Amino acid sequence: MDQIQDFMKMEQRIKKEKFVFLNQLAKKGETLFVGSSLMEQFPINELLMDQGSSQVVYNRGIGGFTTADMLEAMEEMVFGLEPSRIFINIGTNDISAPDYTLEKLMGNYRRILTQIKERLPEAQVTLMAYYPVNETDKLPEGEWGRHMFDSRNNANIRLANEAAEKLAQELGCRFVNVNDGLTDERGMLKAEYTVEGVHMYANAYRVILENLKPYL
Repeated sequence: MDQIQDFMKMEQRIKKEKFVFLNQLAKKGETLFVGSSLMEQFPINELLMDQGSSQVVYNRGIGGFTTADMLEAMEEMVFGLEPSRIFINIGTNDISAPDYTLEKLMGNYRRILTQIKERLPEAQVTLMAYYPVNETDKLPEGEWGRHMFDSRNNANIRLANEAAEKLAQELGCRFVNVNDGLTDERGMLKAEYTVEGVHMYANAYRVILENLKPYL
């Protein structure tokens, strides 16, 4: 397990380093998508091209990132791009942690948003709702699968979304519930949309993009 964690940390460090150079090439004042793997895997540019859109969107998601990780990488993930619009989905890995508390998650999220407001006061900031999960239909085998939804479950996700919406209102940001059409009759992420109950295929992101369109 330690070797896997070390490899993940190395990959995350390499991605941050790549962002430094990509940011130097990027056009300033455009739209940024930022967060963890659920944002990194959002094929936003492919979906926009499929719809004939030429809108410029930069994706700075990093798999495995928590709010604490993002706080240590704000320059690479956000400020180096000087975006005018920012869409954030960060915190689901916090919810997965054994020591998860909603208070700690929102405390870190507040610090992220406060830094953005201070450094980019004119930027429009949108908090995207945490996505639902499918807790039953595609459980991975082994220990990881048995404990995958101990904390990262739909009940905790609903509470986190309520708290994130309140935080957005307090700090003058926008909260968008992008989950319409993602769930089945049980309120779980539809099985055909998900790889293993959490991460999603492009067909799910197409639904999310439709929900985001009025705000893009």
